[in-house]
Amino acid sequence: MGSVTYRRSRTISMALVLMAALSAWLLPAHAQTPAAYPNKPVRIVLPFSGGNALVGRWLAQYLPPALGQQVLADPHIGAGGNIGHDLVAKAAPDGYTLLMAAPPVVINPNLNPKLNYDTLRDFAPIALLATFPNVLTVHPSVPAKTFGELIQLARKNPGKLSYGSGGVGSTNHLAAELMQTLTKTKILHVPYKGSTIALTYMIGGEVDMVIGVASSALPYVKDGRMRALLTLDTKRVASMAQVPTSAEAGLPQLLAVNWYILMAPAGTPRAIVDRLNAEAGKIMRTPETRDFFAAMGGEPTTSTVEQTVAFLRDEYQRWGTVIRSAGIKGE
Repeated sequence: MGSVTYRRSRTISMALVLMAALSAWLLPAHAQTPAAYPNKPVRIVLPFSGGNALVGRWLAQYLPPALGQQVLADPHIGAGGNIGHDLVAKAAPDGYTLLMAAPPVVINPNLNPKLNYDTLRDFAPIALLATFPNVLTVHPSVPAKTFGELIQLARKNPGKLSYGSGGVGSTNHLAAELMQTLTKTKILHVPYKGSTIALTYMIGGEVDMVIGVASSALPYVKDGRMRALLTLDTKRVASMAQVPTSAEAGLPQLLAVNWYILMAPAGTPRAIVDRLNAEAGKIMRTPETRDFFAAMGGEPTTSTVEQTVAFLRDEYQRWGTVIRSAGIKGE
């Protein structure tokens, strides 16, 4: 009797093992356990060039040793970043397709509610990786030598001063609109096809001011072709230590930095998100990373998953408020 029971038990055990093996084989590729991640190359989708590509390629260069797999920087540029955003939002939530997100990922849905993705619903934020501060610069012909003098000038001459931007809905456009709301001023908006182009036209005297990335403005500030009046960040830029922050100028709410967040499709297993957060954090804390980003005018950062989620939601709401208050519509 005992041997019959043993044989029956052994038969059942073998059947369970075979069923488990068959089930694993039948599971879709993205349903692997987080412990097996990754077992193939990972790609980071880059919706933009510039700082977005800089951060994404740096991460793609240094993640492979930690993950044991190749990491590919994969540009999908166009439609104001929406091509890349939509691609990742609809990708399998398996950790193999990631997004290097920048401010447009929270700005675009506020400009156009009919987009095919919802930033707060369709993505799983992983880590805030880097920030690049913006500075307010003016043409040398503008008589204001300080931010306070500029605001006084704008109030005395409503609509006479002008500012250039990288286009409707760009970070520097919204930052300038926020500035006008906070200071109760009216300044003419002149949109260009990119922030660098706006800086070029300001140097030529076509517009009076531009809010742009500090690293892009620095060479022109040094040679006197533009004057920096304000840093739109919580601390001064090391390369422009003489330029006060928004808080020092009495407007702590006037913040506008270019930030970069690593994100995955919503539904990605938390274990995978946590691992990517930990590995990315290790990279961003290295002296090599710190020195590289400092040379580029940026600052590497680290954050928990929860901090990243909270930051993204705050930015979504903050820029949404600016867009609605200014009545800005997407083009």
